[in-house]
Order: sequence, then C-alpha cells, then structure tokens
Amino acid sequence: MLKILFSSEDILRTRVAPAPDPVWELVLSLHLLQGRSRDPLLDTWRRTVARGLRRDTASDQLRLLFALNPPQGYFPDFLTPYQSMAGFEAGLEAVRSTRTTMLRRDLAVLAGDNALPASASALARGEPDTLRHLTDSMTQYQTQAITPYWPRIQAAVEADRARRARALLDGGVEGLLESLRPAMRWNAGMLEVLDYPDTRELHLDGRGLLLVPSFFCARTPVALLDPALPPVLVYPVDRLGGLAPEPGRGAGPADGGNREALAALLGRTRAAVLEATDNGCTTGEVARRLHISPAAASQHTAVLRNAGLLVSHRDRNTVLHTLTPLGRAMLDA
Repeated sequence: MLKILFSSEDILRTRVAPAPDPVWELVLSLHLLQGRSRDPLLDTWRRTVARGLRRDTASDQLRLLFALNPPQGYFPDFLTPYQSMAGFEAGLEAVRSTRTTMLRRDLAVLAGDNALPASASALARGEPDTLRHLTDSMTQYQTQAITPYWPRIQAAVEADRARRARALLDGGVEGLLESLRPAMRWNAGMLEVLDYPDTRELHLDGRGLLLVPSFFCARTPVALLDPALPPVLVYPVDRLGGLAPEPGRGAGPADGGNREALAALLGRTRAAVLEATDNGCTTGEVARRLHISPAAASQHTAVLRNAGLLVSHRDRNTVLHTLTPLGRAMLDA
C-alpha cells in the first residue's frame, strides 16, 4: 500500500492536471501493449499498434524504449518529467536534459530486475546522441500508438475532470480526494492507494499533490519512486467504451444495436438533454434545467447512454452524466 501524507498546506495545493499528459499516456500505453492482461476495450488498439510497429522498418529503433518500460514493475522516473504537463515537446526536451546522476540512478534500479541493451550504458552516461535517439523513438511510437486516438483519450480525461470538479465544488479538496475511491481511500490526512505493488509512505511536505487522470493507466494508480521529485499520482479513468476501431475513421456506432439506439434520439427533448450534459450534469439538474420530471430525465439519459452518447457515474445518491466522444461529436456537428 502507498500512503500519501497531507498537511493542511498540502490539501490547499492539491490539484488535478488540466489535460491528459501525453508523455504519461505514452509510457503507460507501452506497459499495456506488452502486458499479459487483456482488456477487451483495448484489444483492437493493441492489435492495430502491434501490426503497425511490425510493419515499420524502423521498429528496431524502439528497442531501448521498450526495454526501459517493462510490462510490470519499476520504470525510470526520468521518462515522465513534470514538464510534460506543458505538452509533448516540453516533456521530450526535459527527457533530453535529464541529469546524468538521475539517469545513472534510475537505470541502476531498473537493471536490478531487467536485462538492458548495450545502449543503456551510453544512456546512463548521458550521451546526447543516445538521449536524442530515445526521444526520437518516443516520437515514432507516439505517432503510431497515441496520436490517432488522442481525441478519445482527451474525451475520457475531460469526462473524469468533470467528475472531480463536481466533487471539489461539493466537498472541497477532501471531497475531491474521497471521490477517488475505490482504488484509493482518504482517511484523516492520508490518501491510501490500495493494491499498490509495494509498501511505502510519501510525505508531501507542503508541496501538494498533482493528480493526473490517465486513459492508459491500469487498475492501480502510479507514483514516482523518488520522493524528492514533485509529487504526482496518476490514476485510471473510465475509458468510455474504448478506442475507435480504426485510426483516422470518424467516431460512429459500433454495431447495429447502437444504430437502433441512435434512431431513438430524434426529438427536441433528448437533444436538449445532450446539450445540458455538455459540462457534466446530474439527473436532477437535467430535470430542473429542462422543466421535466426526474423520471423523464432518467429515461432520456438512459436512451442516450445506451446509444453511446453519455456515460453515467453514480456517486452515493446522485448520478453524473458526461458526454462520450460520440456524444461530443454529435453535439458539435
């Protein structure tokens, strides 16, 4: 179990990342791509990406990147710099600028349980060509595995941020932290990450905590090993039905059942319900805004959910509805 200890100052400085972190998504997707677990929501993505990498004549360039990211266990802290919150290029520049002491330390930890290629020695010495080779590999992989699916990733993270924003408005930062259950448990100044692969404590020491919602994060949240680095906790979001079947193809119903459900959407009221949930809305709020009964609001949101346009999350006595990528596309059309 990971125990994260907060002071009152830490609570004030805790926040949620403003958008999906492209470098974290890249690194965590590498773990899922190589792992044994089979999430049906990611099967098509996994097959498509693996086929693309095999077809790519430059795939050998990815050997070091894959070696640094085993499917289980430790992976180097330097691969996910805090600066990546400002975007992919900012993250790559931070990787290229990693201090040699950090490279040597992280790779020594990784080598304790993993066989590394010869190029890892040059990386540990901080040789600029090897660092550039590594970030070029990250860009190559990003093009294949992340960029074609970015709108879906972004929509899933936005939906999660809507949930966390409502929890913050209703209960302050402690309400936000309590909303992270069941994977985490908030208890009197301490956030416990359950099922964490090792047992340790992280003292925030007034720095606060950056919560990073992630599409490719597996069931267990992830924190950096080095307690001196800015405290970050990456946690999984609802994947909203998975990724689009084929990169580049517009979002659409996955099967005939969805098409039948979409046909049921014709009508002004349901269009208004879709618009009302643009930034997240509970069933009761839908009813009040549209001047309809709670039962009617529940019925309309159920039809929209069955059509793949909404996703609904229950929190105690309320149900929060947010748009899926398909719902967003229909609303923006």
